[in-house]
Amino acid sequence: MVKEATLGSKLFDIVLIVLLVGVSLLCILPIWYTLAVSLSENSAAAAGQVRLWPVGFNLNSYREIMDDSKFFNSFWISIQRVVLGAVVSFVVTVLMAYPLSKTTKDFRLRNILMWILVFTMLFNGGLIPWYQTVKALGLINNIWGLVLGHSVPVFNVILVVNYFRNLPKELEEAALVDGAGPWYMLVKLYIPLAVPVLATVTLFSIVYHWNEFFNGLVLMSRADHYPLQTYIQQLVVIIDASTLNTEQLKRMSELSNQTLNAAKIFIAMIPVLIVYPLLQRFFIHGITLGSVKE
Repeated sequence: MVKEATLGSKLFDIVLIVLLVGVSLLCILPIWYTLAVSLSENSAAAAGQVRLWPVGFNLNSYREIMDDSKFFNSFWISIQRVVLGAVVSFVVTVLMAYPLSKTTKDFRLRNILMWILVFTMLFNGGLIPWYQTVKALGLINNIWGLVLGHSVPVFNVILVVNYFRNLPKELEEAALVDGAGPWYMLVKLYIPLAVPVLATVTLFSIVYHWNEFFNGLVLMSRADHYPLQTYIQQLVVIIDASTLNTEQLKRMSELSNQTLNAAKIFIAMIPVLIVYPLLQRFFIHGITLGSVKE
């Protein structure tokens, strides 16, 4: 039987809708403002005249980006980093989470390793020892330094462990009766059933590797090895009039750090904005079921 909505419930729904719309606008407005600045003329952006709509609409910043080989080189490095990082993190996370999801009867060192993982979430060895370790492994100016530096995301491991522990034990018992081994159960049983949480932690890895800039700044000594976010963080437009012809001077006069950087930042947002909707349907389900146990 469907109960008639009371006045209080209707008011609550209205307040909730208004609140959610407000939160959505707070998330969308910075992106929209960045786009508006990137499409505005130099003087308007410098004077702070841009609000929600471009002032002096033009595409000069995007035309300049099309000629910026360093930007696309950094973009390509970030794509490689995301792909390699997501794959490595996925493999490591699954291979760590599967044995840690067992009881101490099946895996005696389970509790000890779990405490070690939790300890690493609270404390780390420090920046200098970390850098010296990466340098000793020959990973400076190497994309693997960016990938392997975050190959064991402890939070993701704990989410997957808890999700695995929530799966019905009867499925594993039935597989054991049929003669299935640990690798077969992991590949044919656990991974297919854990698609929501695995999609969620993969999304976490993708966003981390795409947005992270500090490791690139520390581990890469040359600008041509910078990932995209490190490149953007270092952006500056330096105009040397003695090396430019009349047409180039005119084009550069129409640009500024603010409009050009806004265009590059907006382009850098696009891949994540595309990936999020594709994995959104797994996100809440994966987080919820992966966080209910120790």
